[in-house]
Amino acid sequence: MLRAAVKDEKYTTTVDIIRQIALTGCRRSEIISLKWSEVDAEESCLRFVDSKEGASIRPVGLPVVEFLEARRSQKLGSYVFPGYRADNAFGSFPNHWEQLFRRSSLSDITPHVLRHSFASIANDLGFTEVTIAALVGHAKGSVTSKYIHTLDTALIMAADTISGYIQGLLDGVTFKQTAYALDRDSRKVALASFLSKAIDEQSAVRENPYRLIAASAQKVLALANEMKHSQRAIVAHHLSARISVAESMSNASFPFAAQSARACSP
Repeated sequence: MLRAAVKDEKYTTTVDIIRQIALTGCRRSEIISLKWSEVDAEESCLRFVDSKEGASIRPVGLPVVEFLEARRSQKLGSYVFPGYRADNAFGSFPNHWEQLFRRSSLSDITPHVLRHSFASIANDLGFTEVTIAALVGHAKGSVTSKYIHTLDTALIMAADTISGYIQGLLDGVTFKQTAYALDRDSRKVALASFLSKAIDEQSAVRENPYRLIAASAQKVLALANEMKHSQRAIVAHHLSARISVAESMSNASFPFAAQSARACSP
């Protein structure tokens, strides 16, 4: 139904709001009135200034983060879902909701059902009541401290799993597995993958500790190529003092760093 509705430009914003309510478990009012100042994509959360529980931090999954990052490029005013006039929140949602569902088998449902569905699916996937409460902002589990900047990784992983699963359902995917895999073999595979990446990264730095400097030099070179003549001279001045040190190192990365520094010279 939503896939058909989104083809009508009139309902595009309404469908986006419905999907985000479904993917986050947030209240309708929280998503409709969501401001860009409350979006923290880097920490994968929404930092509501004033929710039903007061200030509240909600972990959100990657599908939500990616949607918000894409939408930010079309940013118009303070609200994620702006209205048609001035700097106001989108106001047509109630009427659009009724128009979309009144002649369907879902005519008796309300947007709040999406919030319940999020919690129900999270429970089916094996997440605890405390975790679900933190994700949807229930008072007994809500993350409210204004001093918290980095959320529990477990909450982010839970949000990723739940929102990814719901997004699949919305897109018409039929899942054969309806519970999160907690069997030992699945856990071993996930742990091995994580440790393998961590070990590879540590080994790379240990074997070539100046690789980061070389990478930085590459970025500087790319930027320098776009600079005016006078600006390049300034960059060269700041890097010239480091060229002699770079060339004195036997590590293979440093010749490139020195080369990149020289390339900035006018």
